[in-house]
Amino acid sequence: MLFARRLVLVLLLALLSLAPTRANPMLLIDMDNFNVLHAQEAGQPWHPASLTKLMTAYVTFEQIAQGKVSLDTPVIVSKNAFNEAPSKSGLAVGSALTLQDALYVMLVKSANDISVAIAETIGGDEAAFVGMMNDAAARMGLTATHYTNPNGLHDPAQVTSARDLAILSLYIRQNFPQYLPIFGTEAVVLNGKTLESENKLLTSFAGTTGMKTGFVCASGLNMVATVERNGRRMLAVILGGSSARERNERAAELILKGLTGAAQPNGQTVLALGNSPGATPVNMRPLICGKEAKAYVAAQEAAFPMGLEGQPSNLTDTIAPNPYVATDLGRIAVGISLPRPRPHHVPVFTAPVAEASLAVELRPGLIPTPAGTTPFPRPRPDFSR
Repeated sequence: MLFARRLVLVLLLALLSLAPTRANPMLLIDMDNFNVLHAQEAGQPWHPASLTKLMTAYVTFEQIAQGKVSLDTPVIVSKNAFNEAPSKSGLAVGSALTLQDALYVMLVKSANDISVAIAETIGGDEAAFVGMMNDAAARMGLTATHYTNPNGLHDPAQVTSARDLAILSLYIRQNFPQYLPIFGTEAVVLNGKTLESENKLLTSFAGTTGMKTGFVCASGLNMVATVERNGRRMLAVILGGSSARERNERAAELILKGLTGAAQPNGQTVLALGNSPGATPVNMRPLICGKEAKAYVAAQEAAFPMGLEGQPSNLTDTIAPNPYVATDLGRIAVGISLPRPRPHHVPVFTAPVAEASLAVELRPGLIPTPAGTTPFPRPRPDFSR
């Protein structure tokens, strides 16, 4: 009997060894100096899924800084927005949120309808807003990135890379730090329903400050995560996870290696990393949603069992939730002035001088860039020397 069980186990392991496995893009950055602590296929073109919403947010922050919209601008759910595939806000056609609440619902719940509603509010229509997204990507030097929609629903032409996502995330943190609490929020309450983030590090990995997750079949499970502990600040990008467990555990493991010194600088900064021009974007659909999915997930679990039942986990902290409460303004007429009811715990965003965050100028620690481009994010000065 014991021999038979061992034989079954050996045969099972042999079958798993024949299943397809992938070493997908992973990137770890020290946010204080932009040093690369780990890089694996960082320039490989990849479908961003809902990590697209990082750029949707950045363009929105730019427009707020320019005074073209405000946090109290009404965002109305059009029929076009309502018809987007899930995940969604649950709002009806014609319902409205303030732009501030819309940003929370978009970034925390990853609501595809609200992403389009924001794009239509700011750009006039979705296509015009997508043009603004691609303009921002070009100014940032995101050479692997191209957008066709503001929410990340799959389009073969919508691509990015781990390197580009890291730089975009650093831009958000440098130019618009007042909005970082949105990325670190684990839940939004809207019409009595709690809309939870898929970033489980926020509630189970101490020091997590954001930022975003994403999933479509073609991308697998993606994540950008930022963590601050003991004076260190880490940013991890994980693309193509076979499950939420794998994505979350790999991000936490990578960050721990940075925090403990197990991962050391490789001599490059994220700004010096190259993309892979001409490379074909990876399509994970057959392995994630196709007939090969069961074998692929089993193989990935065998290769990386962290967090499975009976296995150790990096996600063992308990962090009390602090949900944000959004207000459904109902059906409103465009252009009216809106009173803004706010629960007592709602953060107040104080924006810097409007043009300061957009100006192209050389400042201490800034990477020189050609005229007409956006300066790279600035590493924090090293005061230890």
